[in-house]
Amino acid sequence: MSRIEGVLKTLKGQGRKALIPYITAGDPHPDVTVDLMHTLVEAGADIIELGVPFSDPMADGPVIQLACERALKHGTSLRQVLAMVKEFRTKDIETPVVLMGYLNPMEAMGYEAFADAAVDAGVDGILTVDLPPEEADDVAPLFTERKLDAIFLLAPTTTDERIRAISEHSSGYVYYVSFKGVTGAGKINVEEVATKVAHIHQLTALPVGVGFGIRDAKTAAAVGQVSDGVIVGSVLVDTIARNQADTDELKRALKDLLHPMREALDSLDS
Repeated sequence: MSRIEGVLKTLKGQGRKALIPYITAGDPHPDVTVDLMHTLVEAGADIIELGVPFSDPMADGPVIQLACERALKHGTSLRQVLAMVKEFRTKDIETPVVLMGYLNPMEAMGYEAFADAAVDAGVDGILTVDLPPEEADDVAPLFTERKLDAIFLLAPTTTDERIRAISEHSSGYVYYVSFKGVTGAGKINVEEVATKVAHIHQLTALPVGVGFGIRDAKTAAAVGQVSDGVIVGSVLVDTIARNQADTDELKRALKDLLHPMREALDSLDS
């Protein structure tokens, strides 16, 4: 059982929902990232999605695009991101870490070299935004052999046939994108999400995490009511941007945002 599967299984047994925050590695500075990861755990994170900065993040809106620019300005590389995870593991061996990013940095590093380095660093899952499962034949087996969970995206437009196909290639959880568009660009319709997630659950046994559009405790609770976990990204990254000059204030601001979401999720009826 992977670390991701173990956490999600434990939460399900407790009648609780997963809180999965996203931050971009190297933003606002590479020296701060590991500290921010620990801050997220202290605020109630069950799994961390750590973004690998990329020059052309086509699935992301302006907030995360700017985070990638800030990280790249400081020279944050894929190898440095893996080193951050390895440092995080010196104090936390329980919280799963998912690397979320784009294919190019992995291809440049070499798929096998990347997979080996990810395992050595303590990474648990890989979500490659621009890698559909149909084109993952060179990569997915390397992850499977090393027990790295391969996490894929589902969209509101994804057909039943494709949901089944994606689920067959996935492990850990599937990431349902709550609306059509880029990160941070829209407002979530909880009724539509509830209907779609219920349908996805009929087609796969994997847990379903929902991302895009979760901005506060109210929306986290509403989405948590109908899913297995909530994925929070742009609002956290925007908080980092607004508080980047003061690390202590930044950590307080992240806790002030994330902890109420944790409380709201834990207040849901099991």
